[in-house]
Amino acid sequence: MTLEEDVKAMLTELRKEVRLLLLTNGDRQTQREKIEACACQSYFDAIVVGGEQKEEKPAPSIFYHCCDLLGVQPGDCVMVGDTLETDIQGGLNAGLKATVWINKSGGVPLTSSPMPHYMVSSVLELPALLQSIDCKVSMSV
Repeated sequence: MTLEEDVKAMLTELRKEVRLLLLTNGDRQTQREKIEACACQSYFDAIVVGGEQKEEKPAPSIFYHCCDLLGVQPGDCVMVGDTLETDIQGGLNAGLKATVWINKSGGVPLTSSPMPHYMVSSVLELPALLQSIDCKVSMSV
């Protein structure tokens, strides 16, 4: 389990202008092992594992905790995730500025699914999208 070089470069650029937090659901030990395996800690300002908290995504409380760690208000925070029922629903529940669904499959959400504010097919689309929704992101050319 590793991060691709282009993803590492994108995270490095994003972190110059915005605070980044990794939020993952699941068992503490399993998730911490995955985080260690991909060596992604240096790309984030904070990492929160749901299994270490009172509640996991989609509960608003874990999103508020993440906002507190980053020193931002929920209305200034964007949730980027690949799961509609936990990531996107949680961001909506917490009243975040925006939710972004990483839709790798290109599928259409069911009408019963939470509806994200934005959809991308790759995380590499994030810098341009964040800039368009008024997040302070500097792009290197």
